Amino acid sequence: MKPTKKFNDLVELVNILRKECPWDRKQTHESLKDHLIEEAYETIEAIDKRDFNELKKELGDVLLHVVFHCIMADEKEHFTIGDVIYTLQQKLIRRHPHVFSDVDAADDKQVAENWENIKLQEGKKSILEGIPRQLPALIRAQRMQEKASNVGFDWPEKAQVWEKLEEELQEFKETLSEQNTKKQQDEFGDLLFSLVNVARNYDISAEDSLRTTNKKFIRRFQYIEEQLDKNNRNIADTPLEEMDRYWEEAKRQ
Repeated sequence: MKPTKKFNDLVELVNILRKECPWDRKQTHESLKDHLIEEAYETIEAIDKRDFNELKKELGDVLLHVVFHCIMADEKEHFTIGDVIYTLQQKLIRRHPHVFSDVDAADDKQVAENWENIKLQEGKKSILEGIPRQLPALIRAQRMQEKASNVGFDWPEKAQVWEKLEEELQEFKETLSEQNTKKQQDEFGDLLFSLVNVARNYDISAEDSLRTTNKKFIRRFQYIEEQLDKNNRNIADTPLEEMDRYWEEAKRQ
């Protein structure tokens, strides 16, 4: 079998693997969950690096999982890949009445508001229902805030967002004099949530920002380790002042 650019050929290939490969035969929806998450994060990493050759490969891996899950579902007569494609198109058409019907949407904010209202009409009990619990906490917090904002639950002025952040910071500081870890954790969570709200109000991704800072910290800290290793030094025995000097060197690079 030779590779082609046809979707049906991909489906046929995965069907063959499912029948003839021992590893593929034993997989289930549950056994592939972690693999799917891993592929999604590898896709994000390729996007962050702006490595489009790698992105092409990672999107292929994600597509493989979509096809694989559809084939496993078809085996149990739950649904087919055609059902998935039809349901997706049906949803996109229904939720874009400003494109496929006579509903007006002046801007992207109106589109988002219409989207949430349509989801409620479809039977959702809450606009927050569609946010997966398994999302990283920063992403989940920002998505909840976005959805609430889409239906008008938001501070009208950015100054109020900053005031709320300062209020939460003060409340957290007040807990530090108490021996109540649970209360401190709750107030710190409120502080983080408010900080995410600041990011959202300035169209900043809190998750991307922290991910970038993590990478920056790793690069600078590893520079310290490299410099000490060149001199056969143990980092645990190195004075903080010396490590700070290498840290500043790393910042200038």
